[in-house]
Amino acid sequence: MTGGTGAPAAARPDHETLAEGTALPPLRCALTRADLRRYAAASGDHNPIHLDDAAARAAGFPSVIAHGMLSMAKAVGLVADWAGDPAAPEESFARFARPVPVPDDAVGAVLDVRATVAAKLPDRRVKVAVEALCAGEKVLSSAWVVVRLGPA
Repeated sequence: MTGGTGAPAAARPDHETLAEGTALPPLRCALTRADLRRYAAASGDHNPIHLDDAAARAAGFPSVIAHGMLSMAKAVGLVADWAGDPAAPEESFARFARPVPVPDDAVGAVLDVRATVAAKLPDRRVKVAVEALCAGEKVLSSAWVVVRLGPA
């Protein structure tokens, strides 16, 4: 399991030969309480439901929950790694289908991200459908990322 967005792809995908339906290498990563604190500091999102169990329970959650945008960042990072360029993503979208409870232990929550080429677009762009699951439950819905591919 990786803690980041995954390892960079060995070879950049080629827009000309890329086929719709092509699966990207999956990502499995842990989201720990330490990750939530780092994300809150970097993003400025210090909502207590992401940092304090009592506040999360008062809001109806079993424990603190991961920031939805942190889950989305992992998905976008997977696609960027596959494209071979952290600046390749140009657009993204997701609905947050369910929260990601993060236990207060060394493991945290395990996020599984899968992605598939959904459409080839003009100008070397590709729309990638993304799915993120935690404990087998979909946490991102209708998620996609559009990337511009560089030269192969």
